[in-house]
Amino acid sequence: MMISKEMNEQINAQIGHEFGASLQYVNIAGYFDGAALPVLTRHFLRQADEERQHAMKFVRYVLDAGGSVAIPAIPAPRARFASAEEAVQLALEWELTVTKQINALLDRASSERDYVAHDFLEWFAREQLEEVSSMDILLKMIQRAGESGLLQVETALARGLARGGGKDEGEED
Repeated sequence: MMISKEMNEQINAQIGHEFGASLQYVNIAGYFDGAALPVLTRHFLRQADEERQHAMKFVRYVLDAGGSVAIPAIPAPRARFASAEEAVQLALEWELTVTKQINALLDRASSERDYVAHDFLEWFAREQLEEVSSMDILLKMIQRAGESGLLQVETALARGLARGGGKDEGEED
């Protein structure tokens, strides 16, 4: 087995966090769908898919390292939002929390001198820069536009102007 019991447990917890993020983004997409904002709806459905893919990368890593997958219970995601700003603020806070979680995993990998895990986790650290940047830009755009200007945010998002981290809309990792 290439993975310590402690690292295995911490990654299993992260798998739960990633699936939780996916479910939260589905609910945020539902909020935007109810507000008749199809571009924001698609954006958050893509985010949900991306978080699920992240969870599955962790699953594959645990299995490849000879560990065991034990996904923890996932708390119900928030389903109601007072505004677009509140929904995106929650998404940004979630990404900041995930960044701390990934950093904690990197700290464990370093302390255990688990260089394979460290190399694997570095991809997630870089990914978090893009995730936080993208969500921060989207939040600032929504704050500037206000609820009455959300169609302008939709237009900008559709044109790929709300993405951070240097990735173009639709670009794969």
